[in-house]
Amino acid sequence: MNAMEGLVAAAEAHSAHTYHPLPVVIATADGAWMTDVEGRRYLDLLAGYSALNFGHRNRRLVEAAKAQLERVTLTSRAFHHDRFAAFCEELAELCGMEMVLPMNTGAEAVETAVKTARKWGYRVKGVPSEMAKIVVAGNNFHGRTTTVISFSTDSEARADFGPYTPGFEIVPYGDLTAMRSALTENTVAVLLEPIQGEAGVLVPPAGYLPGVRELTRERNVLFVADEIQSGLGRTGRTFACEHEGVVPDVYVLGKALGGGIVPVSAVVSSAAVLGVFRAGEHGSTFGGNPLACAVALEVIAMLRTGEYQARAAELGERLHRELGALAGTGRVTGVRGRGLWAGVDIEPSYGTGREVSERLMDLGVLVKDTHGATIRIAPPLVIGEEDLDWGLAQLRAVLGL
Repeated sequence: MNAMEGLVAAAEAHSAHTYHPLPVVIATADGAWMTDVEGRRYLDLLAGYSALNFGHRNRRLVEAAKAQLERVTLTSRAFHHDRFAAFCEELAELCGMEMVLPMNTGAEAVETAVKTARKWGYRVKGVPSEMAKIVVAGNNFHGRTTTVISFSTDSEARADFGPYTPGFEIVPYGDLTAMRSALTENTVAVLLEPIQGEAGVLVPPAGYLPGVRELTRERNVLFVADEIQSGLGRTGRTFACEHEGVVPDVYVLGKALGGGIVPVSAVVSSAAVLGVFRAGEHGSTFGGNPLACAVALEVIAMLRTGEYQARAAELGERLHRELGALAGTGRVTGVRGRGLWAGVDIEPSYGTGREVSERLMDLGVLVKDTHGATIRIAPPLVIGEEDLDWGLAQLRAVLGL
């Protein structure tokens, strides 16, 4: 047994089997490349499910973190610290909103958005106590907490974790007629991913998001956009909603906000919505901590230049042009996505998504499968053109092209 096999075996023996990772053990990383414990390099075409939009060990972000580590890392929310106000103000400005409620993980932010919508519904809309409803879409992925899996349609995520939290109605993604029928006087929010990542990078039909925005305005319902994976540059815009000119009432952010260094998430909205909270009704010891704020402030500064969004748009055209060509070969049955984000459906006779991922790993490229036949491609936005081309060449090789 070599060093890699030994570490994989130890991980399997001593950690709960909640993941099925590829059998590679990473020791170092830089930019769009990772190196395993035996010195072999791999091109990262997953980017930590968009947490690493700015690449591994981005120097600006690492330096921001180092500087803050030398000053103060945690105060709890019992006291103010000198990075908090700037973080809230600048993130709100980036989103075109007014207030920020910081948390740590994406799932925490979604839970916070659910609580926000319910409290707004009772205090502002006037929904009767305990009657608030939130409409969500089938095939969603918003996290793995008990409340969130209560409105999942993924049997693996749900099985054996009940009883489930009530108060949610599930409608088909992309179906405006079903959405219209689901909204009632007790509906407080519609919670959607502008692009469904875990489902295979599903892009809704043109006009769907604007239609949801119109319906929610008509019915006095909050439109909550989960941009944890799709936001912060991934699709070629700061937010995926921008592709259809939609501004939601609430943004739910995470992953890339922490620069791949620390977990940072946030709910961002208007004062009329987030102003429903009073002291003691919600919180987080680590949410909005000085280290998180320092890194996130640098992320915000980088996004303000627009260069990362532009790069994702430009390289995204290249990515989708190459993947589209594969769809005409019979090896690939479908390609979807926006910017530097794609779901690729593999013709089953050429292997499962897992098998294709393993073959790519053998050629020095790391991706991850989902839903059996699909692989997801989401490289760091800093990937070079030649590296992207090389990675796609390895995919062609795996498919025998």
